[in-house]
Amino acid sequence: MDLSIVIVNWNTRALLSDCLDSVLAHCGNLATEIFVVDNASEDGSADMVARCFPQVRLIRNADNRGFAAANNQAFEQASGRHVLLLNNDTLVHGDVLATSVRYLDAHPEAGAMGCRVENADGSTQFTCSEFPTLGNLVLQTLGLNRLRRGPAFLRRYQMLDWDRDDERDVEVISGCYLMVRREVLDQVGVLDEAFFCYGEETDWCRRIADAGWALRFAAVGRITHFGSGTTRSLNHRRDLMLTEGTVRLHRKHGGLGAGLAVWSLLFVFNVSRAAFWSLGLLAGRSSFRDRARHFRAVCRNWAATWPTSAAPMTGRS
Repeated sequence: MDLSIVIVNWNTRALLSDCLDSVLAHCGNLATEIFVVDNASEDGSADMVARCFPQVRLIRNADNRGFAAANNQAFEQASGRHVLLLNNDTLVHGDVLATSVRYLDAHPEAGAMGCRVENADGSTQFTCSEFPTLGNLVLQTLGLNRLRRGPAFLRRYQMLDWDRDDERDVEVISGCYLMVRREVLDQVGVLDEAFFCYGEETDWCRRIADAGWALRFAAVGRITHFGSGTTRSLNHRRDLMLTEGTVRLHRKHGGLGAGLAVWSLLFVFNVSRAAFWSLGLLAGRSSFRDRARHFRAVCRNWAATWPTSAAPMTGRS
């Protein structure tokens, strides 16, 4: 088996159907197997897969086990020389799957790779990045990473000066399209299930790099990633989940002090946003209402962002 493709799904039936159509149309001559792990969807997603895509290996979960645990379920059954994590809100184009496999076959130093990811309008998604260090997070929360003028280091975190049109080593590859060779799974292990949602692929990339493998972006083709297909309806819960995953990541790799530093930084940021939008609302700007409610809800539930043994929140984009 050349490639095992793993797609985790939660309540995105239409997007999942389009994703599977695109994968099946672009497998080429690859020997592939496709897994869909459904995390207790309530929109008929699993029944749709069983009815319309009988060639797909469907795993139905009775409850939402999270992104990492769901992927790991498929890893246990996967037999491919390479394994691809693919988001359910993506479309693959051309021969990107076959070209990615050929790339890993030709570059034994690369443990994992990503490809060009585009928005629905064809613009570039800056998916490969540096590790989210405290310094990088400070630049991001202050908005300095989006300044197109000024020192290049301001834009280093998401590598915004790079149009993803050539090959480069990177520190983090997004899980929306992350291809990993079988040897990496055997050596490094599977995704850390303590990460319920967000941060798990960043942790995995860190572990892969620590084991001596290269993480590579390669211009092998492109996919479309619509983004937030699962979490669009979660409102402030998405921010809480993202914060919990980020804090967990730093606590794991940097210790308690690093986790507290990131947790405090993000708390100050969200409090400042809540104050800004709330003051604007009090000043009579009704257009500020939704953002004020959003950030106030984040702050009210901030205790949930400190990592415990298992994260209680659900969803995944």
